Amino acid sequence: MKKTIRIHLADDHKVLIDGMRTLLNSIPNFNVVGFSLKGTTLYEEVSNNSTDILVLDISMPEKDGIEVLKEFSKKGFPCKVIVLSTYDDIKIIEEVMKLGASGYLTKQCAGENIVEAIQVVNTGEEYFSKQVRETIFNSATKKNPKLNKTTINTEYQLTGREIEIITLIALEYSGKEISEKLFISSNTVETHRKNILKKLNAKNTISLVKFALKNNLIKP
Repeated sequence: MKKTIRIHLADDHKVLIDGMRTLLNSIPNFNVVGFSLKGTTLYEEVSNNSTDILVLDISMPEKDGIEVLKEFSKKGFPCKVIVLSTYDDIKIIEEVMKLGASGYLTKQCAGENIVEAIQVVNTGEEYFSKQVRETIFNSATKKNPKLNKTTINTEYQLTGREIEIITLIALEYSGKEISEKLFISSNTVETHRKNILKKLNAKNTISLVKFALKNNLIKP
């Protein structure tokens, strides 16, 4: 029997909370144990009800989601956090990743992705919706139009080509799709992927992209 995942919802819209609570409580082994309409006492609330996953709205009154994450980061995370936001702005995404959020969803896709996000984050992995991954990729390519012709001067010595492959992998492109998009062979893609993981000491797709963002390897 699967262990129950205890979920706390934080959003200033009660209607949204009620709808999400109904959805999540219908999933086997999900249990919404609490909710909050503001961020001021969230740390104590999720600590007291032994929350596993906090679904946190960025735009909370009195203390917003960013401030809540800063408090969690300072005191120690009492649970894993999935950020829910109206925005897919790269600067906000980068900030919540740096502050330790385990996932990021836009409200537009929350209904179809929230169950999967909770399941993935509960296993210790990180979850970012396709729309968010697209934002990361578009930011990298638009801000760096000659990315594949340059070498980023960092201690990791990632090339522009490697940055492109990082972002495409994060968008869940297959090796074949990446090879077709970049006009290189599948074997070359796989070689790049292994080199990237080794250079960044990354364990999986999302941690690889998160590590790159945290270390300014991909600039918003």
